[in-house]
Amino acid sequence: MTPIAGAAWALFARPELPFLIAVAAVVALLLRRGAPADRQSLRGALIFFGLCLLVELAGALLEAAGAPHAGPLTRNAGILATGLALIRLVGLGLFRALLPRIGVTTPRIVEDVALVIAALAWGMVRLRMAGVDLGSLVTTSAVITAVLAFAMQDTLGNVLGGLFLELDDSLTVGDWIQLDDLSGRVVDIRWRHTAIRTRNGETVIVPNSALMKSRFTVIGNPDTERVRWRRWVRFEVGFDTPPAQVLAVAERAVRDADIVNVATDPPPQCVLLEFGPSQHRYALRYWLIDPQPDDATDSVVRLHLRAALERAGIALALPKSVIYRVADDEAHQRMLRARELEARIHALQSVELFASLTREELEALAGYLVHAPFAAGAVITRQGAIAHWLYLLVGGSVEVWLETGHNGRQLLATLTPGTVFGEMGMMTGEPRRATVTAKTDVECYRLDKKGFEHILRARPAIAEEVSRVLAARAGDLSRAAEEAAAQASLPRAAPDKLLERIRAFFGLDRPGGK
Repeated sequence: MTPIAGAAWALFARPELPFLIAVAAVVALLLRRGAPADRQSLRGALIFFGLCLLVELAGALLEAAGAPHAGPLTRNAGILATGLALIRLVGLGLFRALLPRIGVTTPRIVEDVALVIAALAWGMVRLRMAGVDLGSLVTTSAVITAVLAFAMQDTLGNVLGGLFLELDDSLTVGDWIQLDDLSGRVVDIRWRHTAIRTRNGETVIVPNSALMKSRFTVIGNPDTERVRWRRWVRFEVGFDTPPAQVLAVAERAVRDADIVNVATDPPPQCVLLEFGPSQHRYALRYWLIDPQPDDATDSVVRLHLRAALERAGIALALPKSVIYRVADDEAHQRMLRARELEARIHALQSVELFASLTREELEALAGYLVHAPFAAGAVITRQGAIAHWLYLLVGGSVEVWLETGHNGRQLLATLTPGTVFGEMGMMTGEPRRATVTAKTDVECYRLDKKGFEHILRARPAIAEEVSRVLAARAGDLSRAAEEAAAQASLPRAAPDKLLERIRAFFGLDRPGGK
């Protein structure tokens, strides 16, 4: 037998080699359908395992060729490396395959530390088998050990920091955290660092020692718990508006709207923060369910807040550096007023309820219209509420709902521009017969009882025509409720009965009425 063949036989005839190959095969089978990263780690470990066997073979060949020092040294190095490769393969099979299959998920840092300890133990065993006195080695290398420990204090701090973060559950994979000006989700905790994925798709690497030394905020983990993160939307309003009115309008703007990722419990709250030089400073606080779209949800809340303030006639405070200048002459102002008047008259003419009014009456009525915008999802009118005004829809679409009790409701109709709703409340004073919500962002004009009253008093005959139109619309609403199989029914009203209620509500039959 040739020296090469003898060396190969001495290597492959070792009794432990079949066991090593069997372990590698079992781990490969366990991870064959694993994650791409696991398969890549397995591929690297198997290649390293094969290279270690080749190093052992090279050592045996050197011994057979008569190299008394290089041969054993190379062969022992190969055996040491083969043991490290086996530890890596066993670790992959245990932490990436077996434990997950029985429902045990371990942090990656636990796997890393376990493999490091096993590798150190194997190294010490191998040195002992090679005849090295470990006691004398440790004694003579005390100074070297101290120097290495001092030089690697940052690395050791990172390792210990990662272990402490995992052991006390102060931070886990999946948590949303804030660290100074960094905000994101923890995607991995390793022995040296913690990886945080920001909302911009960036992965930020933070040393574990920095986390141990700094204060960070854990927002929560949506995968394992119900997250409630309070957000602050700040705004300013002038001193001329009572704070109680601003607080009520702001809270209602979010509470009555169906905004995605905004919790209804706890409810939103508006607070008066402080008094500024020329304005009150407020904060609308709400609870966010999903931390991912934080800025986007803040933006939607601001849209609802701004629309609600505008509907209530509350203006946001102007910047302190504003310089007031009169840039338009009187003629230009008259032109703008005339253009707005024509737009309002055109909107009124498209409504059947005001079809019998003359041009002069429409012009007078247009002066009482109030611009009323609503954000999508806002409740414009609520069934059962008392409100003596109607809405003229000029932009967007709204949905009419019949509340049926037990938190149920039926969709009756979807209204588009050119229609009115809430007219029965303005004309008769009765409670709202249905709930109306904004399906999209909505532009409306609001007309109250006072705006229509002077026209009725000037020409009471209009009330008769209006009563016929209201009776027809009430019949349409009742039929829509029946078709929707609603649990509640809407009463029908005859034109003569409506006429009596209109005249009584506006006081046309009292002395002084016409």
